[in-house]
Amino acid sequence: MTAAIVADGVRKRYGDIQAVDGVSLRIETGEFYGILGPNGAGKTTTLELLEGVREPDEGRIELFGQSPWPRNPEVLKRIGVQFQASSFLDKLTTRETIRLFASFYRVGKRKADTMLDRVGLSEFHNVPADKLSGGQAQRLSIACGLVHDPEIVFLDEPTAGLDPHARRNLWDLLRSVNEEGHTLVLTTHYLDEAEILCDRVSVMEKGKVLRTGAPAALIREIDDMVRVSVESGLIGADAMRELLVSAGVDQAAVEDDGVTLSVATRTPGPVLSVLGDKGALRGLEVRGATLEDVFLQLTGRGYGA
Repeated sequence: MTAAIVADGVRKRYGDIQAVDGVSLRIETGEFYGILGPNGAGKTTTLELLEGVREPDEGRIELFGQSPWPRNPEVLKRIGVQFQASSFLDKLTTRETIRLFASFYRVGKRKADTMLDRVGLSEFHNVPADKLSGGQAQRLSIACGLVHDPEIVFLDEPTAGLDPHARRNLWDLLRSVNEEGHTLVLTTHYLDEAEILCDRVSVMEKGKVLRTGAPAALIREIDDMVRVSVESGLIGADAMRELLVSAGVDQAAVEDDGVTLSVATRTPGPVLSVLGDKGALRGLEVRGATLEDVFLQLTGRGYGA
């Protein structure tokens, strides 16, 4: 396949903060590619460098074999961008907004209106853009990035803050865009989202890429990992760690997010015994490895830590 995006040894610093530290990526034409990591991992800065929004301090970036920086009009018209936070003009309706973005690329009103229909916003065409719900605003933002039929689409946490129904509607839209041959580059801190949507992912932390691969392949590397979870509050995380050590389980990661207490382990039997002895089995769930476990193994800490 032909590479749509190549990044080699890219770095970006803000004062004392090394936001991006030697990132190298190769994203093929037609791929759905995910850049994963917690807040502060460098995902957004990496995306902005790839888009040509920011200039790298070091390294090489090419889109279609051309550098996006300094701002390259030939590259710009071939990419679409959905930023993490969108701000629309409060005097424009939804339809006026999509037509405004279409005019930047000399795209006609009819095609702009068709894009509005595609993202399910036709019935809201007269609603002020700043009065849309969170999910509707995200769909409009994506529509504005797609209206000129770009070859590469950059999406920065497009489902952040959305309810489960709105998230899944957006997933369907993004899948259909990718199936038409567009290259999609997605940043997200929702690992289930990346596991479902992406052909390949890169896991980032502290500005570095820790591992790259297909989600299934990364998960297979820890296919003996099992996650045991129960309701939070039945037993404390520290107490659970002490009990596991006493039971001879010395390689287990215990997490408690206030809703669920989970233990990632290769020996689920003793974990279940400990929970059973303490009567802490309410909400019990046992499942195999996920991308969250990949991240935990790579970093040695919880995904949101």
